[in-house]
Amino acid sequence: MCTVIDPFAADWLNLLLRWGHLIAGIAWIGTSFYFIALDFSLQKREGLPAGVGGEAWEVHGGGFYHVQKYLSAPPALPDHLTWFKWEAYLTWVTGFLLLIVQYYLNAESYLIDPSVMPLTAWQAIAISVASIAGGWIVYDQLCRHLALRHPTLLVICVIVLVGLAAYGFTHVYSGRGAFIHVGAFIGTTMAANVFMVIIPNQRKIVASLLKGERPDPAYGAMGKQRSLHNTYLTLPVLLMMVSNHYAFLTGHPQSWILILMIVVGGAALRHYLVRTEVGDEQRELAWLLPVIAAVLGGAIFMTAPAKQVMFAGDVPDADALAIVQSRCAACHAQHPADKTFAEPPKGVILDTLEELRRHKEQVMVQAVNNVAMPLGNKTGMTPDERARLGAWLAKQ
Repeated sequence: MCTVIDPFAADWLNLLLRWGHLIAGIAWIGTSFYFIALDFSLQKREGLPAGVGGEAWEVHGGGFYHVQKYLSAPPALPDHLTWFKWEAYLTWVTGFLLLIVQYYLNAESYLIDPSVMPLTAWQAIAISVASIAGGWIVYDQLCRHLALRHPTLLVICVIVLVGLAAYGFTHVYSGRGAFIHVGAFIGTTMAANVFMVIIPNQRKIVASLLKGERPDPAYGAMGKQRSLHNTYLTLPVLLMMVSNHYAFLTGHPQSWILILMIVVGGAALRHYLVRTEVGDEQRELAWLLPVIAAVLGGAIFMTAPAKQVMFAGDVPDADALAIVQSRCAACHAQHPADKTFAEPPKGVILDTLEELRRHKEQVMVQAVNNVAMPLGNKTGMTPDERARLGAWLAKQ
């Protein structure tokens, strides 16, 4: 698929969408963490109004706040009711638009790796949309059948589902494309939880109150559980968002295992942070620290640079430059031939030996130690060329 947007305009659109995505995401994650922490901090006492399950006193910004939570709904609705939904909706909308601008319109560069699976741009996009939508449907059905009766089994099934998605994406897309699609799958699930379950259930509760009826408490229970899931998934999805900056993650041959470790470790860290914030004793949370340390240590061990098998002979300067000019200069030239870029990415120009020496560490990491570059290996860089280039770089 050819880029249909001028590269300069695409860069600005990418920047604005990314900025909007971060703003909305920060707002959504902040409210999600706050309300789950608030739930955990509620205290019961005698004399609470009928239907109130607990209250919390909080101090922030020089003021004191007194919050009460009704287990189902208050006897009557106030004149003004604040809804928390637009943060989730805007996070998903900006994220999906960013997926289109960055990955769909530049599928050959960012999404497709012919050495993983030879796909056309339209095939890659179709798989993307179908898998993201299908993932939500499977997750939703798991929740509807297991949520209230078998919550532990549901957690296990969700972890397995994310693992299967990670395995599938890493065997279809480039490393960058796979990580961002796991993030898109999780993010879509979180936003759909709000749009398809939490807000509709809240509207049903409000409608019952307006009719003078007693709301079904199951609506609130279902909404709370989906909200809880969203909070556990926030930290893993954040790392997916920034993963494309780190080739040791996206370029790892077993990256789907790294993704699972990120999900487990992120969820454990989230639990520790929230429970610490509401004042739980550290001895009750101590078991989480070894879990987090083991996951992080395992990920560091897995991604540690392996000893490269370098080319045995000497590599002339001319040969090294020829490899770079034929495989890398399409993007990293003063005037890139690849229409995806209006200027060389990150300002890295590799037109001369002096410039190649200046950026030798970056080239070694991206093109030799990992296979992150060239993007999607569009120029067909071979393992022998990587070895020869690595041998030359190691002697500079």
